[in-house]
Amino acid sequence: MTSSPKSSNTVWHQATVTRTRRAELNAHQSVVLWFTGLSGSGKSTLAHALEERLYQMKYHTFVLDGDNVRHGLCGDLGFSDQAREENIRRVSEVAKLFMEAGVIILTAFISPFRTDRDRARKLVGQDFVEIYCRCPLEVCEQRDVKGLYRRARAGEIKEFTGISSPYEAPEHPELEIQTANKTIDECVDQILEYLVQRGVYQL
Repeated sequence: MTSSPKSSNTVWHQATVTRTRRAELNAHQSVVLWFTGLSGSGKSTLAHALEERLYQMKYHTFVLDGDNVRHGLCGDLGFSDQAREENIRRVSEVAKLFMEAGVIILTAFISPFRTDRDRARKLVGQDFVEIYCRCPLEVCEQRDVKGLYRRARAGEIKEFTGISSPYEAPEHPELEIQTANKTIDECVDQILEYLVQRGVYQL
């Protein structure tokens, strides 16, 4: 759903309060943590658990959750390949704004196509952290928290990722989390350790 920009006669306004100054005020860096994986792989659960841990440490955070975004910002989109592309494009732009605002932004989206995730990475830049929640399809189906896999197998949901629509796993993510055989706390600890290494926050 790529198209030429429709806005014209606009000039970017340079703010005096910069991302660097916000980082100094917040006492931490901002970053985009992009959780990707199959439905049921633990993206949202892990993103919210990480946010809770960061919040307890007084860090500024926000989670953009796939289902929640489709109640508002992307409520007009379906699940065709073009609609999925536009969904991720909008989320990428919002995530970048949050990052510029000095927030640690966590996005939990299946985001099944590499090209869409690569486009998000290019937009955000060096502070884009792709976190692959790796979980076998059979485990995701066993969990089936929302009953979506059952409905997809029954043909009630078309273009369902992993069943009737492909998922292109990341080839070189910054982090790969084995969510099938680790506890939530272990997964959160793995991400926090990485963020310390990146200098996003200090122990």
